Amino acid sequence: MPRNGHLNLRKRAPAIAAALALIILIFTGQAAKSGATPSSAAERDSEDREQSRRGVELLMEGDTDGAIRIFRQVQQSDPQSALGYLLEAQTIWWKIYYTTADLLDPDVFDVAKQASSPLDSHFSDLLVVAIARSEAHIKAQEDVARNNLYEGMAYALEARLAGLRGKDLPAVRSGKKMRTYLMAALKLDPHLADAYLGLGNYNYFIDTLPPAMKFLRVIGNVPAGDKDLGIRQIQQVIENGDLLRGEAQFYLAKNYSGDGEKKFRKSLELFQNLARDYPHNPLWKLLSAEMQCRLGETRDGDAHYREVVQETRGVVTETEHAVYRAAHDGYVRRHPDDKTLE
Repeated sequence: MPRNGHLNLRKRAPAIAAALALIILIFTGQAAKSGATPSSAAERDSEDREQSRRGVELLMEGDTDGAIRIFRQVQQSDPQSALGYLLEAQTIWWKIYYTTADLLDPDVFDVAKQASSPLDSHFSDLLVVAIARSEAHIKAQEDVARNNLYEGMAYALEARLAGLRGKDLPAVRSGKKMRTYLMAALKLDPHLADAYLGLGNYNYFIDTLPPAMKFLRVIGNVPAGDKDLGIRQIQQVIENGDLLRGEAQFYLAKNYSGDGEKKFRKSLELFQNLARDYPHNPLWKLLSAEMQCRLGETRDGDAHYREVVQETRGVVTETEHAVYRAAHDGYVRRHPDDKTLE
């Protein structure tokens, strides 16, 4: 009996193998059609982040429209991901910054010359989508660490816009939410270095609030900050960040140039690094010129002011037009009798 059983099994083996092969073929074919295999999802996420890096490069070069085109392609590639919407919102923040801010003010959190912008509504809509997409993935236990990072970055942008307008209380509220999500992201994945930009800005901002605002912080149960820790955290992003290295240099340079630090030499070095890495964005040369003037290197600073004016005169992009206006007005304020720029 056993021998016959083994014989029958051997006879049936080809049929069993064929059936198994058919099952595997059907399964893998259906998975490929649905795009639901873990490997394909990971590959798509990796490709989206690689494309996003190209968009971030354009953003730091001052090409905000080109960056938005890239980020909308990311949205089309994966409509359920928060990444494309988040980075478009980041680009809109920069558009608002260029068009409404005093670009030469050393305090980035209180420089807006307008209480609102026509871009505000689109900015808010993008953040709503980014937060909803992140929440959906977190609840589904899908890439939880990275989606905590994305949601934290969304609240960071919300805080940045409030801070830009000098609205400290809304900035603190959004910053508190941001901090919760970014810390959760790092707890799950300590390698998500971009999270340290939001945490660094939070620590620096909260610790340098006026005394009255610090009292309200205690009442509102807002965690304390530590500006020295904040600076170290921003430096971590410069060294190890993925999508936010350029922005981290910008914020650290701004912090160093403010009244609380007055480390103009360090600020100048960071702005010059940005000018070297992103030579097509005249903002970095403009800010370098301002730091040179504050250091007493007025000949070099004035020369760079004039270069920026000449390079951006008559341009049509909103980025370069905003920089031209700031460079022209800044130079004229320093040399009111010099008519050579007219």
